[in-house]
Amino acid sequence: MSCVVTGGGRGVGRGIVERLVGGGTVVVVIERDADAVSWVQRHPYRDRLVTVIGDAADEGVADRAADLAERVQPMSGWVNNAAVFRDASVHEAPVGEVVDLITRNLRPAVVGAATAVRRFLAAGTAGAIVNISSTRRAARCRGACRTPRRRRPSRG
Repeated sequence: MSCVVTGGGRGVGRGIVERLVGGGTVVVVIERDADAVSWVQRHPYRDRLVTVIGDAADEGVADRAADLAERVQPMSGWVNNAAVFRDASVHEAPVGEVVDLITRNLRPAVVGAATAVRRFLAAGTAGAIVNISSTRRAARCRGACRTPRRRRPSRG
């Protein structure tokens, strides 16, 4: 089996990569930051790890990762983990900035899912697509999406 993990260089993504590669899966890691995957060269399972440096939101990068996964073994999974950690609140930031931030976080998941579905259909195989939303991301979103509290007038 082979699998692609976006944003797999550190944090939750790396944990997913470790779990998959430890179970015998060949893992293609998409990562924007080459330094974030420098550990791959020293990894005990480096023969089952492949890195693609680039943006998971780029269809060309996703296709290259899928090609590499399929070259080794049939691709059986895609994990959408890539995200951008930056807060913007709808009550303070310009709407365009909020929409751009949403797009920066949603596009990699849509590109990944579309790439995986197309590859599974072309190969006539089943596969899994997993979308990760870490607690940290959810907490940051909740904080960014809160409306400001209104102060109650004093009764004095």
